[in-house]
Amino acid sequence: MTFMKKWLVFAALAMAAAILCAQSRQDAGFSVVEASIPQMRAALEQHRVTSRELVMQYLARIGMYEDVLHSAITVNRNALRDAEELDRERAQGRIRGPLHGIPIALKDNIQTTEMPTTGGALAFAGYTPPYEATLAKNLKAAGAIIIAKTTLTELANWVAGAPTPMVGNYNAIRLWGFNPYDPRRDPRPGFDDGRGVMSPAGSSSGIGTAANFWAANVGTETSGSILGPSNQNMLAGIKPTVGRVSRYGVIPITADQDTAGPMAKYVADAAILLGAMESASPDPNDAATSRCAPPPNRDYTPHLKADALRGARIGIPRQFYYDKLNGRGGLNPEQAKVMAEAIAVLKERGAVIVDPANIATAKDLEEWNICSGWNEGKGRDANCSVVLKYGMKRDFNAWLKTLGPGAPVKTLTELREWNLRHTQSGAIRYGQSNLDISDEMDVVRDKQRYEADRAKDIDLAGTRGIDATMKENHLDALLFPGANSAAIAAKPGYPTVIVPFGMVPNAPDPPLPEGFNAKPQPFGVGFTGMACSEPRLIELAYSFEQATRRRAPPAAAP
Repeated sequence: MTFMKKWLVFAALAMAAAILCAQSRQDAGFSVVEASIPQMRAALEQHRVTSRELVMQYLARIGMYEDVLHSAITVNRNALRDAEELDRERAQGRIRGPLHGIPIALKDNIQTTEMPTTGGALAFAGYTPPYEATLAKNLKAAGAIIIAKTTLTELANWVAGAPTPMVGNYNAIRLWGFNPYDPRRDPRPGFDDGRGVMSPAGSSSGIGTAANFWAANVGTETSGSILGPSNQNMLAGIKPTVGRVSRYGVIPITADQDTAGPMAKYVADAAILLGAMESASPDPNDAATSRCAPPPNRDYTPHLKADALRGARIGIPRQFYYDKLNGRGGLNPEQAKVMAEAIAVLKERGAVIVDPANIATAKDLEEWNICSGWNEGKGRDANCSVVLKYGMKRDFNAWLKTLGPGAPVKTLTELREWNLRHTQSGAIRYGQSNLDISDEMDVVRDKQRYEADRAKDIDLAGTRGIDATMKENHLDALLFPGANSAAIAAKPGYPTVIVPFGMVPNAPDPPLPEGFNAKPQPFGVGFTGMACSEPRLIELAYSFEQATRRRAPPAAAP
């Protein structure tokens, strides 16, 4: 059965579920719309709703709005069966963990054995891997129902760079994903290929969580793909320290920067999900998991403290991140107004604001970017970091080997060749320049260059960047506008917790046609710290969220 036929079958089932769901809502008196995980847990414990009813309500919403939003690549055909099993366990007094009976979605680069894992790449369409990601096992052990695999930018946005960079949340299987805060298509000439007028941002999708298709979702980030979509879809997101969550069974870009992390409507939900994703002890399949010790019982909820901002020292990295530096970076007036309001809230709640707390290496970092696109291939890459393009060759090929003989392709070279043979089927609409510049790397001969660039990344962004600024000013966190911490925090693998807060105009360049009336887009605030500081960052983010409570659901999917 083709993907589209499968999708049509699912849509029919979902609409049938919608009819049943209306009755279930009447009986249960509980709606999943904007419900938090603690609220769902309480309703389940009080027998006001069953896990089966939660799944039915979510399936109904998917059936009604998915054709507009394109949030999922696959929906679990066994989700109702799984929910019924968890309901039986609950009736017997067996509770697996903090997500027992709660529907969660996974980005479609995280392996499961009950659904395909495609990375959005046509070569992997319909492919079910032979083993599960460690984090997927952990979630199931905590009682989660894996309801769907979310759409994503193909292979986490390491397919096409310059001259035709891939559009965020586009992949060859599901095409474009659409931001529920304005899901219309972009009408501008040159941008009217089918993409949305408001970017969902990043390679992870926050679309379905924002639109209440599931309770929360797991994204992955190499440089911005949890923080970006959380920001753009008015979600709370936690980009963890690299190594806190096992990457085993996750399609990689580079082990140096890759991490999975939770995306949810509320900080409490994200904290609960993070604890469930994390392993109790280091994963032997991922050496980086020895970097951070999990909290007692892998429980971050003791850090949900409403008064945590009192006395906290928060730094404001003005240069480049708020204000222009050598004519680059900075915020527009509307964004600056949102951040001024956020800083005022922090002061009101008793935080000590260190302003400015500039990052001394900001100029160097701005001039030292990730090598990406054909113009930064071999021989043209002296002024950029090769870490991602080298890591993709090394780690993608290593991941393919773990799949065994059933893998659709066996090497990065084979994938590139497969894509070229299937261009007429839509395999590489935007080209594959990033795959090309990765494949030309030699993991033996280029290792010395890679190691030098990796050391420079850590020095500029970590040692003399975030670390130096925080230590010099005795900070608990740095406050970044929106997802602006993504690039600097990604290089040393440091955590950020982002919180929904404001709305700003969607004013792209070139401008939208007169009379289009673009809707405002979300704009959050991010708390960034040094390695393994998630507990403290969660405290600060939760306290800020409770003081503001700015999340609002999208009108496009009521």
